[in-house]
Amino acid sequence: MKNIYKFLIVFVLISNSSFANEAVNWLKMEVDFILNAYKNDNITTKEKFEHIEDTINKNFAGAGIAKFVAGQAWASADKDIKKEYIKLFKRHLALNIASMMQGYSDQEYSLTNSKFDETNNITLIDMEIKHDTNSILITWRVKKSKNKFYVIDLLVADISLVVTKRSEFNSALKKIDYNLEAFNEILQNQNKLSYTKIIQ
Repeated sequence: MKNIYKFLIVFVLISNSSFANEAVNWLKMEVDFILNAYKNDNITTKEKFEHIEDTINKNFAGAGIAKFVAGQAWASADKDIKKEYIKLFKRHLALNIASMMQGYSDQEYSLTNSKFDETNNITLIDMEIKHDTNSILITWRVKKSKNKFYVIDLLVADISLVVTKRSEFNSALKKIDYNLEAFNEILQNQNKLSYTKIIQ
């Protein structure tokens, strides 16, 4: 009986390690795609962002993150408003991440550590970005669903992007009585401004 338990423990550890490695390989491929787009001088800045936005939209759990970030405003909004909000949020997320990655595009990075969190069924992948003598740590939270990996959060220096956005959005929503329709207009204007800065 003890041997069976030992076998099961070893099997679980190997499975978790394999799962984490699979997620690491997937993440490296997607990050390299984004960074290579920035380094490609044969396409316009607008085309670079379009490639990056498409990659982020495919690989981030945009709808789930959008719902969480909207907080209590989500429950009272109708279907069409929610649909428009998710669309606007996905672009907002892409603009934020594109802006962040743009700043790191000419620097070296390495995926330094990964572990599978069985409790939450997610893989945590640490990325170290180095520039001269400075470095920054980014932790990607990756979840597998229907045989596909999705990024569900990004921690920069231990600060969650999703939690930060929820706090930021809540402050803005509070001023307009958590009216998601009114917030969509604010988000749309903010996206336009951010987009202009990205493609300059």
